[in-house]
Amino acid sequence: MGCASGPPAVPYPAYIQADELPDIFVAGLPGVRAKQFAGDRETRRSSIRLLLPADWQGTTGASPGKSVEMFVVAGEITLGSIALKAGSYAYIPPGFTGSNFSTRAGAILLYFLDDANPAAVIQTPLILDSAFVDWQPVSEDPEDFGLAVKELRLDPGSGAQTWLLRIDPGATQGWHKSSTVEEGYLLSGSYRHSECINGEIATGDYAPGGYFQRPPAAVNGGSEAAATSSAIWFLRRMGKGSVESVPACVAELPDTE
Repeated sequence: MGCASGPPAVPYPAYIQADELPDIFVAGLPGVRAKQFAGDRETRRSSIRLLLPADWQGTTGASPGKSVEMFVVAGEITLGSIALKAGSYAYIPPGFTGSNFSTRAGAILLYFLDDANPAAVIQTPLILDSAFVDWQPVSEDPEDFGLAVKELRLDPGSGAQTWLLRIDPGATQGWHKSSTVEEGYLLSGSYRHSECINGEIATGDYAPGGYFQRPPAAVNGGSEAAATSSAIWFLRRMGKGSVESVPACVAELPDTE
């Protein structure tokens, strides 16, 4: 499924390229250009890419009861008194809504505003440079050859997780599904992936700036999932969940009970 004129049709955000989205206004971050991938206007939960102009300064933009995650894609920002360059990550839990940040030469950030999770254990800001985190193999399973991760955050209470995934050319991924919401942004490289939609395979390509957000139990992967050049994804999982292998892309049988 899919055609040469555009990405395949999928009933949830997938095969989205940030540069093709319209700019939006973000009330808590005046003066920035923003591309919104997903969100909820009523709760102000959102997944956004920000382009900060040179000499911009403001606060994290969070409201009470919201957490903020930021990842610096390009450029450099100063968060409080800490300089964060490309590849740096920050998690700011609810209660730290007034944190100042700024940039002198401009920067591109991934910015996620989420509802507070009462099960969360991490209650103080977490800031790290992913360059100082080692790549670890996903597992010793031969089927995970060519897949490596850098963990940025794993909350032992809520199960929320943020990590980088490197997919090397030649790595394979079978069909699988997650029990919770997952989203990802392609930082570098090129990647082809398939979504299983009612037993039909929808395959498309991601370039840097590509984004997806899959609902729980969305089957994806397949034999065509591959990196044509080493691909690095920024990935998030919203809560506790598990990933289950699926033998094939098939339509779900109707519930006859």
